[in-house]
Amino acid sequence: MTIEPEFPSAQDAANDSRILVFGRLLGAANRLEYILGRSLEEEAGLSHSLFELLLVVGRAGPGGIAARDIAQARVLTSGGATRLVNRAAERGLITRRVSDDDGRVQLIELTPHGEEVLLAASTLHAHNVQRYLLDVLPADQAEAFAQTIRTLSKAAAQALPLMP
Repeated sequence: MTIEPEFPSAQDAANDSRILVFGRLLGAANRLEYILGRSLEEEAGLSHSLFELLLVVGRAGPGGIAARDIAQARVLTSGGATRLVNRAAERGLITRRVSDDDGRVQLIELTPHGEEVLLAASTLHAHNVQRYLLDVLPADQAEAFAQTIRTLSKAAAQALPLMP
């Protein structure tokens, strides 16, 4: 498939408002990921990936979440999700059990230790999100920003193919 360029020059392409807005979103996300992830590692002893895994499992509540659903929620391959779950299990943060409904499905649940770690890390993370993200926005824009991010996240999730 050949795409007919709509821009007369590389400079025009690089300065297109659509490309700039996505670049700024990605740049802000990468910088915040670095700042917040580093804080989680230094102060809570968790990588951001492990923290996000614990959040996904915590959101599922009692009964746990299927390993394949973790892969989809975290945009990982099944192999990547398995490695992440293995790291969490080695640290005693989660347990695995076979589903009562389907013996092929492995359910992931937080251990009591995993819940303690998640609660402490979440407190730290919430304070950092407030400091580095929400407090820099004018008060009247914070809720609108949160709603916009929610809308973008849902749209992207719906467009995402099933992870292998």
